[in-house]
Amino acid sequence: MQLLRILPLAIRLIVLATLCVVLAAASTALLTQWLPAWAAGAIAAVVVGTLVATLIWRTVTPMRALFRALAGTVASYRDGDFSFGITWDKYSDLIELVNAHNALGDALREQRLSLVQRELLLDTMVQNTPVAMVLVDESQRIVLGNLAARKLLGEGRRLEGRSFDSILEGTPQALRDAFERGGDGIFAVGDEDNEDIFHLSRRSFRLNGRRHELVLLRLLTAELRRQEVQTWKKVIRVISHELNNSLAPIASLAHSSAELLKRGQLERLPTALATIEERARHLEGFIRDYARFAKLPAPRLEPHAWGRFLEQLRSQVEFVWNGQHDDGVVSIDAAQMEQSLLNLIKNAHESGSAANEVQLVLRKLPEAWRIDILDRGSGMSDAVLAQALLPFYSTKRHGTGLGLALTRDIIEAHGGRIALQNRDGGGLLVSLTLPAR
Repeated sequence: MQLLRILPLAIRLIVLATLCVVLAAASTALLTQWLPAWAAGAIAAVVVGTLVATLIWRTVTPMRALFRALAGTVASYRDGDFSFGITWDKYSDLIELVNAHNALGDALREQRLSLVQRELLLDTMVQNTPVAMVLVDESQRIVLGNLAARKLLGEGRRLEGRSFDSILEGTPQALRDAFERGGDGIFAVGDEDNEDIFHLSRRSFRLNGRRHELVLLRLLTAELRRQEVQTWKKVIRVISHELNNSLAPIASLAHSSAELLKRGQLERLPTALATIEERARHLEGFIRDYARFAKLPAPRLEPHAWGRFLEQLRSQVEFVWNGQHDDGVVSIDAAQMEQSLLNLIKNAHESGSAANEVQLVLRKLPEAWRIDILDRGSGMSDAVLAQALLPFYSTKRHGTGLGLALTRDIIEAHGGRIALQNRDGGGLLVSLTLPAR
């Protein structure tokens, strides 16, 4: 029997069948000595049949148990339980199947353990990142909100399962405006003395066949404060450089003029004095521009009709306006607001946008006016977008970096807000919000 256990199943069945035939023939020959031939054959058939049935049952039963065990472990694998294995030492031709099945279980177990470790690492990173992360499904239900998102949007409470729209209703108006504009952008929350600046990023993708959106809110205040320090250092270097460029030739020419007077060479004096005057006026204009930014007067608010104001603006710079809300009235300092919009529209033209794609869109909100300046230029990189509103920051070779910063100060002095973001398909959107007094 030990020999049979190591033989392949097919050979084992052939050997058993041969033994049964030999046993049946021997039993019949033996019994015919005492019984009729038909009785001897019948008895031999019953004995051999019983023996055959017993042998088949003993051969098939372990195999059925093995198949049930295989089916059970497969069901466990399907349910995510990879802790089961099978022990089998009965038939050599099935041991390869059992070993392969156990090897599969070991591989799945290792993969599951590795996946769990990765999920744990990812969850730890997501939960502890300072960036507020919110995952929203297609029905606007929050699937995931990390600790930073709970603190920023949910007063420390869990966000999962809640409506994202209802969460937004309890947030500051600047945050709601940023979501309404769509896409990525920068916005500020708070007053002038206690202001936080955020960067909003939104990405859509499909998860398990359903559309989801990942919302990221990054606090930029500390980073921008560091950038401001670097900017002021740059300002000091720029001013020092400009002063030296003007004062050095002025001092040199003044000395040369004194020498010319001593020698009586008066014919060269007009040229030297003209150069001194030119450098002095250049320095005067340079200081005046910086002083105007530093000493921006408080706006003198007066009611103005949007139609008349924008038509006067369009006489100075080209842009597309559909004429909506031309009969609306807003309280502004016309000179300051005109300067702000001129800066923005000129920037739009200088971005590389076609003139007919520089647009101004005016909208009436429940308690505010919103002015959008749109172009189809090159837009801004994330680094430039984060610093564009800082004083003296410029990507232009000869730019002073005062245009957008001055515009921001004017808009905020009117009680409004300014936000910048790149447009889908290219270009920039500058959004101004002014209170509707």
